[in-house]
Amino acid sequence: EFILLGFPGTWRFRVSFVVVFALMYTLTVIGNASIIALVWRSSNLHTPMYFFLCNLSFLEIWYTTGVVPKAIGVMLGTSQTISFSVCILQLFFLLSLGSTECFLLSVMAYDRYLAICCPLRYSCLMSSVLSVRLALSSWLGGFLAISLLAFLTSRLTFCGPDVINHFLCDIDSCLALSCSDTWPVELATFLVSIIVVVASCVVTLVSYMYIISSIMRIQSGHGRKKAFSTCSAHLSVVTIWYGSTMFLYVKPSAQNSLDVNKIVNTFNTMVTPLLNPFIYTLRNKEVKLALGRAFQKK
Repeated sequence: EFILLGFPGTWRFRVSFVVVFALMYTLTVIGNASIIALVWRSSNLHTPMYFFLCNLSFLEIWYTTGVVPKAIGVMLGTSQTISFSVCILQLFFLLSLGSTECFLLSVMAYDRYLAICCPLRYSCLMSSVLSVRLALSSWLGGFLAISLLAFLTSRLTFCGPDVINHFLCDIDSCLALSCSDTWPVELATFLVSIIVVVASCVVTLVSYMYIISSIMRIQSGHGRKKAFSTCSAHLSVVTIWYGSTMFLYVKPSAQNSLDVNKIVNTFNTMVTPLLNPFIYTLRNKEVKLALGRAFQKK
C-alpha cells in the first residue's frame, strides 16, 4: 500500500480544502450533466459540434470523479492508503481520459475549421457517421495510448518509502518512489506525451490558423464577430487544457517539483472540468437560447 499525503497542514486548513473540493465537484457534475441534458432535449442542438461537446462533458464528469472523492478522503484522513493495483488503475484511468480529451479537443477544432472554412459543404463533410467515428476513435485512441505506459509503471519495483506526496497517483510520484530503473517509463511517458499532447495540439493550432485566416477575409464586421463567437469558447478551453497538460507531461524526465505538480493537477482535474460548462454556456448564443427555451417550457 501507498500513503497519500494530500495537502499537509492543520485540520482547519484541510477541512477548508475539502469544502472547496466538494463544492467544485458538485458544480462540475451538475454543469456538465446539464449540458448533456440540454443538448439531448433541444433538437436544434443535434449537430456534430454539440455531439462532441456532450462527449467532452461526459468525459469531464468521470475525470473529476476519478480524483475528488479519493482526494476528500485523503484530506479528512479517512482514506489515506491506496493499494498498488488501485493506484495503477487510477493512473491508467486518469491518463486515458486526459488523452481522450486531447483527441476530442483536436476533433472539435477540426469541426470548427470545416464549419467556418467550408460552410457550404459542412453538412456533407461532417456527417453524423463521421462525427460518431471521430468521437469513438478519440476514446479508443486515448485508452490505447496509455496501456503500454500503465503496464510499464506496474512493472516498477518499490522497496523504500511508501508515502506519495500527492492526493492522487500520477507518473511522477511513482517514479520518485521506485527503486528500480525508471528510464523506460520516463521515455514512454515522453513519447506518449509527444504523440498524444503535442500532435493533437498541432492539429488544433493548424485548424485555428486556417480559421483565423478565413475570418480575416470576411468583409463585414458582424460576420467576423459571429465567426469568432462560434470558436472562441473552444479556443479558451484548449488554451487552459494544453497549457497545464504540457507542463505536467511533456518533459524528458520527471524533474518537476511534486508540490508544483499538486497545484497544476488541482487546476487540471478540478478547475478545468468546472470551467468548461460555464465557458460554453456563457460564450455560446445557441446554448443560451436553448437554455432559455427550456426554462420557459418549465
